[in-house]
Amino acid sequence: MSKRFRRLSHSIYECKYHIVFCPKYRFRIFADEIAEYTRQQVYQLLRQKEDVEVLELNIQPDHIHVVMSVAPKYALSSLMGYLKGKLAIRLFERYERLGRKYWGRHLWCRGYCVSTVGIDETMIRKYVRWQEQKERDIEQQQGKLLD
Repeated sequence: MSKRFRRLSHSIYECKYHIVFCPKYRFRIFADEIAEYTRQQVYQLLRQKEDVEVLELNIQPDHIHVVMSVAPKYALSSLMGYLKGKLAIRLFERYERLGRKYWGRHLWCRGYCVSTVGIDETMIRKYVRWQEQKERDIEQQQGKLLD
């Protein structure tokens, strides 16, 4: 087994996601000190989750890109709820001026964009067809042995 796959007690996996999320109204709030603090907090929050690893992080003035490896035991929607919720609380506590811009303490847009990262669909389809053919070949060989 290659090193790119990870293990849990009953499964092996390679689950990588590219996620983009934005503050409400796409306000350009991530600059200088706030951007650096946000970077530190994203790493710190996701380190608290077992089997979650940040592979890449890019903070733009009006959105955040994260590429992360996530164990299949986590629902991605729950993980994003955790990240966005905790991050908003920490940002509002440290930067009170954000509270004036975001009345009601709603920092993030409701959703996020997610795409999987890994083997492309063409390769997976080829592999599935190859497995099917390999299984047929094995059945034919076993049938010949039993005759």
